[in-house]
Amino acid sequence: MRLPVLARVAVASSLISLFATQPAWAWGIDGHSIINRAAAASLPSDVPLFLRDASALDTIEYLGPEPDRWRNRAESELSAEQAPDHFIDLEYADLVGPLPKKRYDFIRALNAMKTPPAGVTLTPEKVGMQPWEVEEIWQKLKVDLRDYRELAAAHKPTHAIELAIVYDAGWLGHYVGDGSMPLHTTIQYNGWTGPNPNGYTVEHKIHSQFESTYVHNAIKYADVSKLVADTKPTPIDDEWAQYLAYLHKTNTFVEKTYQLEKAGAFTDAGTPEGKAFAAERLAAGAIELRDLIYSAWIHSADPVEEYHGN
Repeated sequence: MRLPVLARVAVASSLISLFATQPAWAWGIDGHSIINRAAAASLPSDVPLFLRDASALDTIEYLGPEPDRWRNRAESELSAEQAPDHFIDLEYADLVGPLPKKRYDFIRALNAMKTPPAGVTLTPEKVGMQPWEVEEIWQKLKVDLRDYRELAAAHKPTHAIELAIVYDAGWLGHYVGDGSMPLHTTIQYNGWTGPNPNGYTVEHKIHSQFESTYVHNAIKYADVSKLVADTKPTPIDDEWAQYLAYLHKTNTFVEKTYQLEKAGAFTDAGTPEGKAFAAERLAAGAIELRDLIYSAWIHSADPVEEYHGN
């Protein structure tokens, strides 16, 4: 059953140069593919081999851009439903206070806000739902890894659950990768709005210029993988708190992104500082993804109360 997937990988690779000229979101095909492969390639040896072998690496890499393939006018309902899962405007989200772990609790908190910013309606579509998508997919990955443990311990076939786990990991990687891109965490996502004393660009092109065009032109897999390889896989105990901290750290680079754009760092071949910045942000996404996958594997061994339909 893996051959069709690998065949799709080969086709996708041959079309990268074509798609790179099309409108893209998040890190584009190149960035998301790099993040996913670098993460999977750096998983520690105590993670099952089926998540680290050549087939898994190819498939997880291919799945990096997968949710962006759903953003098509031909499937407008799907596109509209999942669009908020790619970003979180922290300037708005943090107004509700500590972010609740459950998606609908956050939506209720938005609805209950009595004094939203002037002229802004704080809906999920406006604010974004990025960390909740990551949390939910991470939990799905952990559940499937738990099932794998149980099947393997019972000496039962595991091929089907292995396929599900590889898909979970690749799917998770897209949104974790989104979280390392500063302009996915801010209201300043595509041209500066509001007071602008530093004269940052107000044109609506910085987003795709940085994450898609520049990454395609200037960043190679080796630029990122060597940064990931220099770090040690780290288990995460509280994935929700840790992921929110990761997003807030990403958000601290918003103004730096605009400063670099103003200095021409992302124009054509860009500058060494621009390349280092892009590679570091991609590596941050790969490191976070690797550690989340690793943590899902570790915590899949935690005891759980069985569900009996009530």
